[in-house]
Amino acid sequence: MNKIELINALKNECKISKKEAATIFDLFFDKISSALAEGDRVELRGLCTFFVKEYESYNGRNPRTGETVAVSPKKLPFFKCGQELKRRVDY
Repeated sequence: MNKIELINALKNECKISKKEAATIFDLFFDKISSALAEGDRVELRGLCTFFVKEYESYNGRNPRTGETVAVSPKKLPFFKCGQELKRRVDY
C-alpha cells in the first residue's frame, strides 16, 4: 500500500474529498516528522512508537580504500511495532 492508496481509503471511509483526505494525511505525517525533529517520541498505542536514536561519532572505514574515516554524530528515526499490530500480523 502506498500514499495514494492510503489517501483513497481515507476518502472512501470518511466520505470526504480527495483533497481533504490528502490534507489530513499530510498533516498527520508532518506532525509526526516535526515531533521527531524536535527529539520527541510519538506513541500510537497498540500500533507503534516512533523515536529518535542518537549516535556518537566514531571512526569508520571506507570499504573501497580501507582508509579510516571519522563519522560525525547523527540522529536516526526508529519505529517500534506495538503489541496489537504484532497480533494482527500474526507475528
